This record gives sequence, structure tokens and C-alpha cells, in this order.
Amino acid sequence: QLQASGGGLVQAGGSLRLSCAASGSTFNIARMAWYRQAPGKQRELVAIITRGGSTNYADSVKGRFTISRDNAENTVYLQMNSLKPEDAAVYLCAVAPTYGGGFPYWGQGTQVTVSS
Repeated sequence: QLQASGGGLVQAGGSLRLSCAASGSTFNIARMAWYRQAPGKQRELVAIITRGGSTNYADSVKGRFTISRDNAENTVYLQMNSLKPEDAAVYLCAVAPTYGGGFPYWGQGTQVTVSS
């Protein structure tokens, strides 16, 4: 089970920190990621982090967002700074036990709203 939290309403230029904790039958999580989906748009990958700490970001968030994880707690975080109205979306966390392929496990999402 993945439980995401930390979303909310923020003014443009503000910050939010999202968290997503994996519980239940946890396993050695290889990759953890944040996706987002805005109304009428396709789901897009925001950031991904491996167990060893390697990261990748969508070009649109580079320099503003930071993904991190706590392997002991099976938790992934997304620090979002300098938020823009176009960052508004439902943010979903996802985890995978392998370093390849898709993400088989998804959280329920948390809403981020950015006012201009």
C-alpha cells in the first residue's frame, strides 16, 4: 500500500513537500517515482530515484524539484520549490521492485493546486 500526502493549495513561487510511504508487504524497492496528471493531459513522469540514490527529472521541473528517499522507511519525498500554475496536478507516487520495466504499484495521488 502506498500512501501519499503533502498536497494542497499554494501561491505561485511557493513550496510544497510531498511524501509517499510504502507499507504492508514491502520488498526491496529498486525505483520510486513521482508522476503527475493534470485535467485533460496525459500522465507524465516528474522524477525518479533508484535505491542507490540516482535521480532523473522531467525538464520542466529541473532545478525546482528534488526527489529523495528513505530506504529504511520505504518513503519517497518530492520537495517542490518555485511552483508555477502549470505544476498544478494530481501527483502520484509509484514504486517498482526492479530497475527495468514499468511501475506496478501506485498510490492514490495527492492534489497540488497553484494559484497565480
